[in-house]
Amino acid sequence: MRKPNEKHPLAGTRILVGRARHQAGSLSASLRSLGASVIEIPFIEIRKPQSYRPLDDALKNIKSYDWLILTSANGVEAMWERVRRLRITRRKLKHLQIAAIGPATKQAIVKHGLKVKMVPEEYVAESVVKGLRDKVSGKRVVLIRAKVARDVIPEELRAAGAEVDVVEAYETVAPEKSRVRLHALMKNAARRPHVVTFTSSSTAKNFAELLGDARAGLLKGVQFASIGPVTSATLGELQLPAAIQAREFTMGGLIRAIVLARYALSH
Repeated sequence: MRKPNEKHPLAGTRILVGRARHQAGSLSASLRSLGASVIEIPFIEIRKPQSYRPLDDALKNIKSYDWLILTSANGVEAMWERVRRLRITRRKLKHLQIAAIGPATKQAIVKHGLKVKMVPEEYVAESVVKGLRDKVSGKRVVLIRAKVARDVIPEELRAAGAEVDVVEAYETVAPEKSRVRLHALMKNAARRPHVVTFTSSSTAKNFAELLGDARAGLLKGVQFASIGPVTSATLGELQLPAAIQAREFTMGGLIRAIVLARYALSH
């Protein structure tokens, strides 16, 4: 094992990145630039919803909404695909006040030429609610998100007097192809990762599902790194406690937390 140094603080550290295949690149590249040996096995696969009808209906009636809330870059791209398909012009979306759960979601929205009105201080549902609670009374809100997600935002905004429609734009599943690869990796002590990264509750749940009941003995010496408190809570419920948690709930925050934790371990 190579000793970490200032330029490559993650030298000698094997890190398993479980993001969806099309999203793993930037996190993996950043970790590699810091000297880490990165293994990519997706814990999550983005699939189309069973029906586009609810999303299409919401987009066709977009003029009737005051606020649009998007909670992931995946949601932005899924929505935009339907915007193009339905030939909805950007002008028809300009009246919307748009809330994005974090900087990556904001970046995805801005890329399509729309302005973001609100990004919460912390990139979790509770902070979205805090930022919007006094702005939505009597307003119509559409929340575009994954099929399985927490109901904090719609419940709290309805309590604040908003009319909220929740629309599923995509669903996330555990990729069956990853199961054999994950088991082979975790069984091999010489290749087993020192750190496994989790960027959402879905990645945590799917990792546990892919690992199955045979996890005993497969996790020796493995640290779990979480992007934030919601993901950490999910890991805790799955009896996979997070040893590392980002202070800032972003990819950069996650990387910094891993560097600090590995530095502490080596000193």
